[in-house]
Amino acid sequence: MDQKTTPAQRWVLGLSALASFVVVLDMLVVATALSAIQHDLGASLEDLEWTVNAYTLSFAVLLMTGSALGDRYGRRRLFAIGLGLFAVASAACALSTQVGALVAARAVQGAGAALIMPVALGLLNGAFPPERRGWATGIYGSVTGLAAIVGPVLGGIVTEHLAWQWIFWLNVPITLIAIPLVLRRIAEAHGPGGTLDLPGLALAAGAALGVTWALVRGNTAGWSSAETLATLAGGIVFGVLFVVRELRARAPMLPMRLFRSPAFSAGNAAIFFLNGSLTSAIFFTAQFHQVALDHGPVAAGLRLLPWGIAPFLIAPRAGALSDRIGERTLIVIGTLLLAIGMGWIALISEPGIGYFTTAVAMAVGGIGFSLALPAVTKAVVSRVAPQDIGRASGTFSTSRQLGGAFGIALTGAAFAAAGGYATAREFSDGYIVAMSVSTALAVAAAAAGIVLPRHRPAPATTGGRLAPATAQTTD
Repeated sequence: MDQKTTPAQRWVLGLSALASFVVVLDMLVVATALSAIQHDLGASLEDLEWTVNAYTLSFAVLLMTGSALGDRYGRRRLFAIGLGLFAVASAACALSTQVGALVAARAVQGAGAALIMPVALGLLNGAFPPERRGWATGIYGSVTGLAAIVGPVLGGIVTEHLAWQWIFWLNVPITLIAIPLVLRRIAEAHGPGGTLDLPGLALAAGAALGVTWALVRGNTAGWSSAETLATLAGGIVFGVLFVVRELRARAPMLPMRLFRSPAFSAGNAAIFFLNGSLTSAIFFTAQFHQVALDHGPVAAGLRLLPWGIAPFLIAPRAGALSDRIGERTLIVIGTLLLAIGMGWIALISEPGIGYFTTAVAMAVGGIGFSLALPAVTKAVVSRVAPQDIGRASGTFSTSRQLGGAFGIALTGAAFAAAGGYATAREFSDGYIVAMSVSTALAVAAAAAGIVLPRHRPAPATTGGRLAPATAQTTD
């Protein structure tokens, strides 16, 4: 750990990173256990989709709510409550004997994650001054990258050699150990006081629910179906009403003035497309190795390691580098490298392809993601005033989750139009098109990164107080 950090900062960084590790790990290990769940619980394909989508929906819908509750009632308190809810829901998942109970428990798990992630990121950015936040988010990102390394492999091992229930039991002791440490080692922090904006919370939740529901159900129900069009339109209407509400509210949960900052607006757009690109690529590549290349879950998980190793090794250095040269350069270079890696995979993939070339392409993409993620996190959260950190963290986390849902939905539609699961060749044809769409999403992230302002050296702390964060950019 860096010698410039205080013990209090180390505890905040360590526990925030641990929480992110558990949440991301849970996302990845479930994907490799779906076939075992299907066999054990007699689940249909739609049931399996909902074991993933229930988590995604509640996570995305409640992120802004979790951030607002943390500002109002205390981020440390909501952090501990979120960890406890996640532990209870994980145990309920493991104890489920029917697929309906599993889906319900997954939804509660997503609610716990929605409390954990924005308040953890808010605590992290509140604990470090602007000139050190890049380094801190780099460490945070490297631990998240470790989850990306461990997740697919661990999921495959547990599925093949133990039982799928153990992928959920693993969360319980980790979160239960973390709760007393959070309460004892992290100081309480609040956002702006005042009454809770309940109408704003309801409108934000309705907007996120409508849009996310349409994204996750579009491929199954049909993109022109009444269900998809109605939920998407409803989400957009609620979103417009939310903006109107926040513009007029005396104490808005998300001040619209934040979007006047090019760093905040462009950074949220960049993380939306960046996460959409990588999430969709991992989703289909894990299946490509099993369906088209006939590997088992463990072998498929091991073959995804080049994507995870790079974030673990590079993210801390990339975060520190963003403190010196600025976010825009790293985001543009990183997202373009990610696009190169995705495009390379799309060009070379076919049944029976050798692993070496694919591994190199994944490594290039992983390096790009490792450079971009800490920088885009800092661009969104580090530039706002201290009282707005919680709100900015919630917005960033929501954009990231919606981007992942959007990426899977978009590439899923492309895959279904060009291929299928009947044969290795058919899956490969669809996979190539899906990876091409992932490439386009990475290019869109690069375009958003170009809009970011130029870098200025971070202001030094004076008298124990931070200089205004907005002084770090040229708009």
